[in-house]
Amino acid sequence: MKIRVLIADDQDMIRSAFRMILSAQPDMNVIAEAANGTDALEAARRLRPDVCLLDIRMPGIDGLAVTRLLAGPDVPDPLHVLIATTFDLDTYVYQALRNGACGFLLKDGAPALLAEAVRAAAAGNSLISPSITVRLLQHMAPPPQADSGSRPAPSTTRASGRLAEPLTQRELDVVRLVARGRTNEEVAAELYVTHSTVKTHLGNIQRKLAARNRVEIAAWAWEAGVCTGRD
Repeated sequence: MKIRVLIADDQDMIRSAFRMILSAQPDMNVIAEAANGTDALEAARRLRPDVCLLDIRMPGIDGLAVTRLLAGPDVPDPLHVLIATTFDLDTYVYQALRNGACGFLLKDGAPALLAEAVRAAAAGNSLISPSITVRLLQHMAPPPQADSGSRPAPSTTRASGRLAEPLTQRELDVVRLVARGRTNEEVAAELYVTHSTVKTHLGNIQRKLAARNRVEIAAWAWEAGVCTGRD
C-alpha cells in the first residue's frame, strides 16, 4: 500500500514542489493539501494520513500547535508528523520534537532526503536534517560536573532512576550512537553487530524508555547525561 501524505504549507509553490517530489515516488500518494494550520488539522483528523508534512509558520494555527494536537504526548492515537521549514532555529526544532514530531527537515534539502524522511515517519522512525541533529540534541545535555573526575556509569546516575528496567551496557552503546544521529546501518557497523541485532536493541530500548521513536531516545540520552560532548 502507498504511503498517504498530507501536505500543509501556506506557499503554493512549496506545496506544488513537495507534491511533485512525493507523487513521483512509487510508494507515495499525496491525498490532501492545506494552506493553513486550521485546514491542516481538520483534514488530518478526518483523513488520518500516514504522514502529515507540515510547515511551521502558517495562518490560523501554526505548525507547532498542529503538531501537538495531532501527535503530542496527550494524543491517544497520534499521527506521524514531519516538519519541513526554512527556519532551523533550535527553539523551533526542540519544540516540534517535544510536540511529537518524528522528523524535522529544511526545505532546501535534497528531494531524496524528503522522500527518505516521509518513509521513515510512516514506519514510525525519524529523520532530522543532519546539519541540525547533534547541534540540537547537545543543548539538552546537562552542564558539566565541577568535579573533573570520571563520571559514573549511566546505570548508576539519575538516568536509570526513570526506568522500570535499566538499560544494558550494549543498549547504552546503541543509545549513544543514536543520539549522535547514526543510522541503524552505521550503528551496526560501529558495534560490529548485525542490522537485525540493532533493531532488536532499539525495540528493547524504546520499551524501557517508553519512547515512541529514536528522536525521543536521543533526547533522553542527552537530557539524562548518557551522551555528552566528551563522548
